[in-house]
Amino acid sequence: MPFINSKITTKLTKEKKDLIKSELGKIITNIPGKSENYLMIGFEDEYSLYFRGEELQYGAFVEVKIFGKADKKHLEMITKDICNLYEKELNIPQDCIYVKYEEVDNWGFNGFNF
Repeated sequence: MPFINSKITTKLTKEKKDLIKSELGKIITNIPGKSENYLMIGFEDEYSLYFRGEELQYGAFVEVKIFGKADKKHLEMITKDICNLYEKELNIPQDCIYVKYEEVDNWGFNGFNF
C-alpha cells in the first residue's frame, strides 16, 4: 500500500506525469513485497518551495508512505532512484530534493483495514 506524493516547483505536462508515474512504479519494487499494483501517486506541481532562505525555481519534496516496515538499504535505493529520475526528467538538482518516508501500521482500503 504505498503512496508517493510529489510537491514540485515546475509545471508538469500529462506526458511527464505519465513518465514519472511509470518510473515510480518500477522504483517502488525496490522494497520487497511492494509493487505498482497498489501504488497510488499524487502530484502537486507549481508548488512554492523555499530552501536555504531562497525560493526554489527547481525543487521537490517527495513523500513516500508505506504500509509496514522497510529496511534502510531499500529506502536508500529508492532515494537514489527518485533523485536521479527527478534530476533527469525535471531538471531538479539532487541537492534541492527532499525525500521523506513514513511507515504506517494502520492502512485502510476497500472498506477494511490491513
